[in-house]
Order: sequence, then C-alpha cells, then structure tokens
Amino acid sequence: MASDAPQDVSMSSSPPSVPAADEEPKYGGYSRFEIELEFVQSLANPYYLNHLASQKLLTQPAFVAYLAYLQYWSKPPYLKYLTYPGPTLRHLELLQQERFRQDIMSPDLVQRLVEEEMKASVQWHRDA
Repeated sequence: MASDAPQDVSMSSSPPSVPAADEEPKYGGYSRFEIELEFVQSLANPYYLNHLASQKLLTQPAFVAYLAYLQYWSKPPYLKYLTYPGPTLRHLELLQQERFRQDIMSPDLVQRLVEEEMKASVQWHRDA
C-alpha cells in the first residue's frame, strides 16, 4: 500500500519562495507558502492562541520550533503579504516567550489582547 502521508518539512529548511513558483509541490491543493501564510495570519486572533494553548500545542518543542521558524514573515519580501501585520507579528513575537505561551491560557489575557486590538483599530481609523 502506497503511503499518502505528508512528509515533514525540516525547520532548518529555508522559507518557501514567494508566490510565482507554479512548480512548487502542493499539499492538499495549496503551496507551502499559502499554508504558512494562512497559519501565521491566524496568530493575530487571541482566541486562536488560547485554543492552541488549550490543545497543549504551545508546550510541544516541535511546535515552538515551528513558531520560531515562522519569524521570517517579519521581513521583506514576506511581510507585504500579511493582511494584519501589526497583531500577527506582535503575537508571533510574544509566542517566542515561554511565559506568554503559558499565560495565554488565561481568559483574562485573551480578553485584554482583544480589547487592545480593538482600541488600536479604532485609533487607526480615526487617524486615517
């Protein structure tokens, strides 16, 4: 029986190439670039961070290493693809800290992050 299981991608491998590579392998119909972009943008959501913590993913060394690897999104040319770069990169940076990965289990912290982001959004619209 042939194995259709996906192969692990080494964390030491370089970031995926910027879109335009039609020859890039697809995983479920999506490129590695698209999958990583979708995931890193989901980190802007404090409720999702709480979910990851409740599933114990933030305590797994392999997942923590993956979060460190994803920091390439904070640099050009990848940065321009983020829809909400402020909260996405802020949370990605906070997730590098073990203390934050533990504290995000707290509903109070989640609510505080939501409120801070709402205030920042309102202020941004006022200034625009």
